[in-house]
Amino acid sequence: MVTFCERISYALRRSSSMIFRFALVALFGVLGTGSASAHVKWFCAYNVAGQPEGLENVLCQDFEVLVFVALVWLFAGCLIEKTSVGDAILRSMDRVTSGLQANTELIVRATVFFFFVSLWAIGGIILTPELKSTSPIIGPIQLVIIGCLLSRRTLPISALGIATLFGIAVHDYGIFHLADYPIFLGIAAYLALTGLQKKFFGIEAIDVMRYATAVTLMWASVEKWAYPQWSYPIFVTHPGITFGFDQDFYMRAAGVVEFTLAFALLWTPLVRRCAAAILAGMFIAACFEFGKIDLIGHSGIIAVLFAIIADSRRVAENDRRVPILAPATFCVALATTLFVYYVGHSYLFNTTVL
Repeated sequence: MVTFCERISYALRRSSSMIFRFALVALFGVLGTGSASAHVKWFCAYNVAGQPEGLENVLCQDFEVLVFVALVWLFAGCLIEKTSVGDAILRSMDRVTSGLQANTELIVRATVFFFFVSLWAIGGIILTPELKSTSPIIGPIQLVIIGCLLSRRTLPISALGIATLFGIAVHDYGIFHLADYPIFLGIAAYLALTGLQKKFFGIEAIDVMRYATAVTLMWASVEKWAYPQWSYPIFVTHPGITFGFDQDFYMRAAGVVEFTLAFALLWTPLVRRCAAAILAGMFIAACFEFGKIDLIGHSGIIAVLFAIIADSRRVAENDRRVPILAPATFCVALATTLFVYYVGHSYLFNTTVL
């Protein structure tokens, strides 16, 4: 008969192995590339209305251990931020990114300009490679967006054009599909608020864009758990991105890494700036692996991440985000995102949750 102590010993050994594997996936995600950085819908067949992986399979023991390790790292980052070490890191980041901060608006506008010039030149694409359209009004709208990016005064018109394209995409592909891309609305809001020199109910323009980016990536991470099979063809053509890990485990880990970094974008300065730096590294590395489609498609999010990295604002005195709240808030965000994804999918496409 297996004793209680033997069971505990086995559990600890398994947890240690899982932690080591998770750490390796996180490290390789930072240094290299992977499916977490390449949008699978741009490269593989997909079916948004298909039955997702049941929650009983998603919320497995591996997933729970991965989330636990993510919470430990998140909490550690929050603790460090409160120390002199954290303050020194922030001051170092301020010095390194001072040029970026001074030119954040220009960088965002130039990147959006590049993005829409590329879409217009390719033709037949609304906002992202899989959102194709034969409508004759797409090209002219993109040209209006491009032209109005040249002056701050006309930025609201560019914002309206982006919102219009987003609405067309919702009409053609459905709201659930476009839930992948609220970052476009965030960028549109940034351009409009910058052009008008206004805040959104007291929220800075860069924060609106940051929140939209976080939501975009958190939603995309759930897709990795719900439809891991979409990425399997990528593993055939790019076998090195799994680093030898089991495909299912890699997709769980990639999703947890992405969700954790996305959630960190919502948190305090050091945590969000470090998360943005890691994510930017992942997306840039993916461009070398997956080519110009990935470069064009992710150019906007890379620009936003650089804007977040360069944001030198500190925590306000009345900010209540103490380190102990980070794990609890993370769990609430994770549960909410999973709930909205699965319940929304079940309602729209008549699929089962479990």
